[in-house]
Amino acid sequence: MTALEDRRSSVETGDTGTSAGLYTYDLAPTKRTGRRWGAYNVFTLWANDVHSLGNYAFAIGLFALGLNVWGILAAFALASVLLFLLLTLSGFMGHKTGVPFPVMSRIAFGIKGAKIPAAVRGIVAIAWFGIQTYLASVVLSALLVAMFPELSALDTNSVLGQSTLGWITFMVLWALQVLIVSYGMQMIRRYMAFAAPTTLITMCALAVWMFVRADGSISLSNGAPLTGGAMWLQILQAAALWVVIYGTFVLNFCDFTRSAKSRSSIVRGNVIGIPVNMLFFAGIVAVLSGAQFSLDGRVITSPTDIVRTIPNMFLLALASLALIALTVAVNLLANFVAPIYALVDLFPHRLDFRRAGLVSAVLGLVITPWNLYDSPVVVNYFLGGLGALLGPLFGVIMADYWLLRKSRVNVPALYTEDTNAEYHYRRGYNPRAVAAFVPSAAIAVVVALVPFFHAAAGFSWFIGAIVAAVMYAAIADRAAPVHDVDGEAIAVTAE
Repeated sequence: MTALEDRRSSVETGDTGTSAGLYTYDLAPTKRTGRRWGAYNVFTLWANDVHSLGNYAFAIGLFALGLNVWGILAAFALASVLLFLLLTLSGFMGHKTGVPFPVMSRIAFGIKGAKIPAAVRGIVAIAWFGIQTYLASVVLSALLVAMFPELSALDTNSVLGQSTLGWITFMVLWALQVLIVSYGMQMIRRYMAFAAPTTLITMCALAVWMFVRADGSISLSNGAPLTGGAMWLQILQAAALWVVIYGTFVLNFCDFTRSAKSRSSIVRGNVIGIPVNMLFFAGIVAVLSGAQFSLDGRVITSPTDIVRTIPNMFLLALASLALIALTVAVNLLANFVAPIYALVDLFPHRLDFRRAGLVSAVLGLVITPWNLYDSPVVVNYFLGGLGALLGPLFGVIMADYWLLRKSRVNVPALYTEDTNAEYHYRRGYNPRAVAAFVPSAAIAVVVALVPFFHAAAGFSWFIGAIVAAVMYAAIADRAAPVHDVDGEAIAVTAE
């Protein structure tokens, strides 16, 4: 029996004195000694996630909407400052407690109520896991057809909305991600370390190539740039929407920083990965979109539009594979880890990290994500509505942790069903947290989805988070005792 199996066995036999329904190896806090995530590993999270195809499409869309290059840079500068602050606060929570997001949620919502935020985060992630895998499979299909034209015959039929070639490429990438996750967080960390420099080098090389193609002439706008108040409103909305994109990560950043070596490693990784890296990203966007517009007056929708024009087949293959590796990295980070911990929390006796990863992947397959992606109603209303719930969840959790408890947490109490324990509240639910979440969530969803509030829709995450935090701070039970106890006594070795 290996050392890892020994540790799992000791947890499963209940030697820790905790409740079996709340404490498993995968949900247990991590020991402070042996944590492996340093500043570079934190940086690779953002080096991969920021440079995703979806993010490029969003940023290039700002150019199409009328923001000039300087406006795009201003929007990302503002967003990066906000994200640095939010993610650093969230990251500190994971480092101090060593627990994943479903357990972290127990502090504010109770040992049973925590399943609410975990489920919301998990559902959003599973849907986007499938969609991102589909987008990567489209790139792989296009590459294969370019290399082997005879394969185009496999791309003409439709089985449940996908061609035969589409099914093949989707399942290959689906299986690759399942394989990586089956080896746990340590393998994910290693994949991030490989994918990050590959991504940065590829995107930088693509920008240089476009700059040379355009003879160094880059258009600073689309010819009809926004000015005055309209420009500044678009900058603020773009910055807010960029934060919303990371609303999922802001919630469950602790899933990664629970293995961080120190607070300073989180800060240093965030500084390079967020403000510096995001401005570098904005610069690449400016070059790609500006150079293409300078060449033919056309606004591209994604870097894949440029990749397809690379005349050399070898370089085309390298660029396409880099984009695929990038999309897989983003998926692992943003859309795979969260539902795994959520499922382990929901079914602790049946699932561990590996099994939950397989269940998440199967769910991401059976929803036929290509059909979801092709349905604006589903993407805008279902996923948009669920996304709007993330702001209020963040507001309640952060207000409870930083304002009410001032970062004092009784970690062992997060794993017991004792009715007198600190986080049992009322039958396992904190009614005050729920009371703050429900109305603020309703407000956020209305602002996000009702056409009348279209002008404020981009700020729905912030509106929900602020309303929830204020409400919770006003009604929270400040008379309840607050203890600060680390989880070293029940901790397991970080992976």
